[in-house]
Amino acid sequence: MKKTLLLIQTFLSIVLISSAGNIILEGNYQGKNIYVQNPFAGSGVGFCVQKVEVNGQVTTDEINSSAFEIDFTNYQFKIGDKISVKITHKDDCKPKVLNPEVLKPKSTYEVISMKLENDGTLKWNTKTETGKLPFVIEQYRWNKWVKVGEVEGKGIGDNNDYIFKVSTLHSGENQLRIKQVDYTSQPRYSKPVKYASTMSEVTYAPVKVTTDITFSAETLYEIYDQFGNVVKKGFGKTVDCRNLAKGIYYLNYDNKTSEFIKK
Repeated sequence: MKKTLLLIQTFLSIVLISSAGNIILEGNYQGKNIYVQNPFAGSGVGFCVQKVEVNGQVTTDEINSSAFEIDFTNYQFKIGDKISVKITHKDDCKPKVLNPEVLKPKSTYEVISMKLENDGTLKWNTKTETGKLPFVIEQYRWNKWVKVGEVEGKGIGDNNDYIFKVSTLHSGENQLRIKQVDYTSQPRYSKPVKYASTMSEVTYAPVKVTTDITFSAETLYEIYDQFGNVVKKGFGKTVDCRNLAKGIYYLNYDNKTSEFIKK
């Protein structure tokens, strides 16, 4: 009889485990709580959600209702702290998390100061960061903004210092800015910082190319075909053009745009 009861209990526990589903949310605390829409179970008996855990701890939130809040203030999280939420629900229904984006990093930085020094070192200082996102460094050249580097953001704190060495300065006036892109896909830009370079203008040769293009100094460059497709890009003093088909090409280099013929 005892063996029979043990087998029944084991069977029931297996059924209970297999009949439960999980929704897992991971991210960082941004100062907001999560709201969950909680339907009835498919059987019509009770609500869908069975249990909610935050960083492995079962919450004390009231989950037996058609909608409930996962309150993070009970855990004394600081902005940027890692959070893992596990919502266990019955297998014949599924709750809906109404605002999962609150755990995703959001770009909120403000630039306190930003300076480009003579040696090409870009320094900036930020406050009000609440999301760990990379800072993309962009340089204005050839009538567009071009990415020249990336620095990982700290995501917390009101006084963060960053440094990036810009190796792609061109002759004349340089403009640089930083940006972040969060889950909204909307970029957040800083104001550009300007710097007047005293370096000599870069030249290139030949205009009619058989093998290589040679610049007078290292420079960022792009080569376009007649249809506007980028066929080569990089940074250096020479460009191997032997694999280009014969024809006219457009060359972006230094702060200029020109063209050449591949023979």
